[in-house]
Amino acid sequence: MPKKLFALLLAALMVCGAALALADGIAVTDMHGREITLDAPATRIVALTPSDCEILCAIGGGDALVGRGKYCDYPESVTELPVVQSGAETNIEEILALEPQIVLMSDMSQTEEQAKLLEQNGVKVVISDANDIAGVYTAIRMIGTLMAKNDEAEALIADMQATFDEIAAKSEKSDKTIYFEVSPLQWGLWTAGSGTFMDELATMCGVTNAFADISGWQSISEEQVIERNPDYIVSIAGMGDTAVEEILGRDGWGDISAVKNGSVYNADSNAISRPGPRLKDAAIELYDFVNGVEAEEAPAAEAAPAEEPRKTCPQCGAPVSDDALFCNKCGAQL
Repeated sequence: MPKKLFALLLAALMVCGAALALADGIAVTDMHGREITLDAPATRIVALTPSDCEILCAIGGGDALVGRGKYCDYPESVTELPVVQSGAETNIEEILALEPQIVLMSDMSQTEEQAKLLEQNGVKVVISDANDIAGVYTAIRMIGTLMAKNDEAEALIADMQATFDEIAAKSEKSDKTIYFEVSPLQWGLWTAGSGTFMDELATMCGVTNAFADISGWQSISEEQVIERNPDYIVSIAGMGDTAVEEILGRDGWGDISAVKNGSVYNADSNAISRPGPRLKDAAIELYDFVNGVEAEEAPAAEAAPAEEPRKTCPQCGAPVSDDALFCNKCGAQL
């Protein structure tokens, strides 16, 4: 074989080898348009944001977590992991000590300077920034790609969308309005406007967001709430059992339709405020509140039927529903 032809073949093989190596690697674009590449699926991750932590576990990637932000508390299995400070109190050295390949963070909680410091120390930073349901799906696919769990990510999205479609199909459109209290009066009222997943949940359940004319998450006044006179009020400020009582007793709020009719609800603040898999549960919870759905009581004269054995997770033994795709406790694929 002539030397020139041999050299050309060798060069071609080298190019093909490089292409194969690239094909075997992983490349994602995070939600700030930043390109992140990995040679292989991530195996050591620190999640600073609760929603990213929940997504990671929901697609069966919980084993890759080596640390979590202080507000990452679901599923319960993650509470056994080391906690690192997040937000303004983020400790870079604390994170680096866990030797992560990737840190998942939100631009709402973290700063650009913190991201740069991590990257300067060889850690890949992936930023999520989901405000609506489409953004949640983008985050799920992004994290699925990092973990080489694309099929699991698509299955999770399909499961969420099926629930959303079911709720939308059975909800009758009404002219009633709903006000989401994201931050309580004592800290300054905030609410969700258009372009947010809460606004989408309201539409899904057949009601209109009382603040649909504002965009994103906004500070509002008491006077604005009173003037808009919502038919429903949902507190997601995490104030516990006293939230409803406090809202019902506010000065000047007595003539609001929701207050007069007692249509004030203290929602599961984590499920409805985190842009992650549990928005499905939040949608069901909101639908039940708006439609006044209550658990039906069994007739007193009839004995309760014997409980059938429940399906359990093969990894951790936790009970799971028959149609569940992943274990809610440990995140294992079923």
